[in-house]
Amino acid sequence: MKLIIFGPPGAGKGTYASKLANKFNVPVIATGDIFRAEVKSDSSLGKRVADYLQSGRLVPDEIVNEVLKSWLRRPESTRGFVLDGYPRTVEQAKALEEIAKVDAIVNLVVPEWVIVERLSNRRICRNCGAIYNIKYAPKPKVDLQCDRCSGELYQREDDTPEVIRQRLRVYERQTQPLIEYYKERKTKFVTIENPQVDAPIEKVFQKILDGLAKAKLF
Repeated sequence: MKLIIFGPPGAGKGTYASKLANKFNVPVIATGDIFRAEVKSDSSLGKRVADYLQSGRLVPDEIVNEVLKSWLRRPESTRGFVLDGYPRTVEQAKALEEIAKVDAIVNLVVPEWVIVERLSNRRICRNCGAIYNIKYAPKPKVDLQCDRCSGELYQREDDTPEVIRQRLRVYERQTQPLIEYYKERKTKFVTIENPQVDAPIEKVFQKILDGLAKAKLF
């Protein structure tokens, strides 16, 4: 199973990518994670990535594609993968075609108001990074205190309604050309609409599985 998962910030891409990976026994390949892994390994490629990350610059397509190729060639990726955060541009999509044929796109469609409501109420532990929501599950047992380590919960600067809407505009501009690109190539799409702020994760995941089954992918 070779999948790409698309969805705006706050749509649950990471959650559903992990569940798909567990279901089909394939790795999640998330650009942020593999960048950090390359930097930690202190490889020559990791050092090049680190130069961009430390200066706050975007990692250019050439390096992103090189990192991705190295991960897709790993033995654990031969059974398949779930790509989260890649491709972000049509040029990256073209580069991916030279490496692997994608079976389907899982496209999470969530209304703007739901995203704003979810992310503006999100809080993160300063100590362990655990994520909570002050209005919806998972709520902390003690207000602004982490259940795991008792660390302080805080709101990210980019989780304010104004910044969230900006991030959504950027996502739409980036992703629409990619969606058109894959539709032109007759790639299968599993589009999941989720208009609820607190939709049960298992219910949404089952819809994804049903969509993949309907597309005869398993």
